[in-house]
Amino acid sequence: MPRIAEIQPTLLSVVWPENNISIPYRLLRTLIMALLGSLFIALLAQVQVPIWPVPITGQTFGVLVVGMAFGFRLGGLTLLLYLLEGHLGLPVFAGGKSGLAGPTSGYLVGFVFAAAITGYLAEKKWDRNVWYTGLAMLLGNLAIYIPGLIWLTIFFEGPGSQYVAAIGASTAIGAALTKGLLPFIIGDILKLALAAIIFPYVWRLLPRFK
Repeated sequence: MPRIAEIQPTLLSVVWPENNISIPYRLLRTLIMALLGSLFIALLAQVQVPIWPVPITGQTFGVLVVGMAFGFRLGGLTLLLYLLEGHLGLPVFAGGKSGLAGPTSGYLVGFVFAAAITGYLAEKKWDRNVWYTGLAMLLGNLAIYIPGLIWLTIFFEGPGSQYVAAIGASTAIGAALTKGLLPFIIGDILKLALAAIIFPYVWRLLPRFK
């Protein structure tokens, strides 16, 4: 298992180092990358793969990739900026939607935790091994689903209670799992596998460009 004691550079810190640079330049770097990262996620959120029964979108993949590439601090900040953009009405969420209120609010909050977790693990070199990258992505997905399903259950117990029977569930928790987890498992596995291949491969390529 990768050593936890020493923080290692992320992909971004290798491509665009921030060591030995002035504070204004470092702040400018942070702002530029946060904007680019949030744009990357917003673009992937509009990508859909038409797989039955629920199409796969690139939103969560973008969240986890940005977190792992940017690291704990910048990854979390980028997702906070992404949520702020949606809160201000910009069409950055899946399907061109905006706003933080609604049954999916828990998932949006989970994005910040997911990016921070994958970023933290990337700083511990988990993104340089296929299996550890996959595990980091799995933990990131859990960070999205836990608050997402909790909030969705609360929604089905309250304002969305009339939809529970129509979904074919007998409880709010059952409805949340039916609509908020089960349809996305296959897509999440595919995205996890893709990330687990990409990150270690990129790390192996980097020495060729030095």
